[in-house]
Amino acid sequence: MDKSGTTEQSGDSVIRFRCTYCQQRITVPKIHAAKKAKCPKCKNIIVVPKAESTTHDAPQTTPGDSAVSSKDATFALTFLDIPQEEKAQPAAEGYAPDKTFEELRELEQEIATDQADPLPERKLPWLIDMFLYPVSTPGLTILAIVIVIPLLIDFVATLFGPFGFFISVPGFVINVVISLYMYWYLCECIRDSAEGGLRATDVLVRAPSLGDMLWQTIRIAGCLVFFCLPVLIYYRHTERTDTVFWLLLAYAVFFFPMGILAVIMFDSFSGLNPLLLIGSIFSTFFQYCGLILLFGIVGFLFVKIISAVPSLGFLKYIHVTVTIYLLMVAAHLLGRFYFRYKEKLYWEV
Repeated sequence: MDKSGTTEQSGDSVIRFRCTYCQQRITVPKIHAAKKAKCPKCKNIIVVPKAESTTHDAPQTTPGDSAVSSKDATFALTFLDIPQEEKAQPAAEGYAPDKTFEELRELEQEIATDQADPLPERKLPWLIDMFLYPVSTPGLTILAIVIVIPLLIDFVATLFGPFGFFISVPGFVINVVISLYMYWYLCECIRDSAEGGLRATDVLVRAPSLGDMLWQTIRIAGCLVFFCLPVLIYYRHTERTDTVFWLLLAYAVFFFPMGILAVIMFDSFSGLNPLLLIGSIFSTFFQYCGLILLFGIVGFLFVKIISAVPSLGFLKYIHVTVTIYLLMVAAHLLGRFYFRYKEKLYWEV
C-alpha cells in the first residue's frame, strides 16, 4: 500500500486500509466504503476506500510517483473533508494493532470521558472565596519560598556581622531569581484562573527557565511603563496634581488591568494594541467596571494592612507577605474575568 491511504487488502466483508495522516491500520465493514470518518488515532477526517480499490488493482508506481500520490491525497482531503480548524497531527512512531472501526471509536469515547474533568465550583460566597485563592498547598508553598528564603538570607547575613557581606552578595542574586519566579508565577495564576481554576495553581513539578521568568517580568514591567509613564512624566515636570494629572492617573488605573490581561493571555506585547483594548473594554464595560471596583477593594485592604504594620527590621517581611498574597488574589480576579467573559472579548487566544 502507498501512503495515500489506499486499500491494503479486501476480505470477504471488510476493508483494511491505513490512515492518510498517521498510518494507523483500520478495519471496517464494506458497508462503510466511501464514507467519511474521523481517524481514532490522529482525529483527522478520512474517507474509507472503496472495496474494489485493492492492492493488486493499483498501478505500479515508482517511489517518486508514490510520494506525489501521497501529497495529492493529503491535499484533496485538506480541502474537501477537513474543517478549517482541524490540523494534521504529527505521526507517532509505530503502528497500533488492527482493530475494527467500531472498537476504536468506543475506545476513543472512553478516553474522552475519563479525561473530561468537571470544572471546580466555589463552596463559599464568591466575594469571600476569591480572597482564599492563595490558600492551597501550591500557593502556600510558593509564599513560603518567596518569603522564607530571603528572610533566612537576611538573618544569616545579620548574624555574621562584618562578614555578612559574603552572604549578602550571593543572597542578592538569589533574591533576584526569586523575584523573577514570583512574577512568572503570577502570570501562571492568571492563565490557570482563565481556564476555571479556583485555587493557586500547582507549578512545582515543572521549573521555568531563566529566560521564561525574565520575559514574563519584562512584559509586566512593559505594561506598567506603557500605562503609568505618562502620569509620572507629567508630575515630574509640573509637580502639580491638576485636572490633567488626574485624567492621566485615571487612564493608567482604568486601562492597566485589561492591558496586562491581554499581554499575558496573548503572551505578547501585541495585547497592548489600543484598538484591541478599547474594543474589549467597550464589549464588557459594566463587567469591567465591576472588576475595577474589586481591584479598588484589594488596594484598600493593602493600604490598611500595610499602614497598620511598621516596616522595621524583620517586620518588613509582613509587608512582603501581604503584598504577594494580594497580588495572587488580583491575578485570580483577572483570570476569572477572562474565564467568564471570553466570548465577549473575541480574543480567540
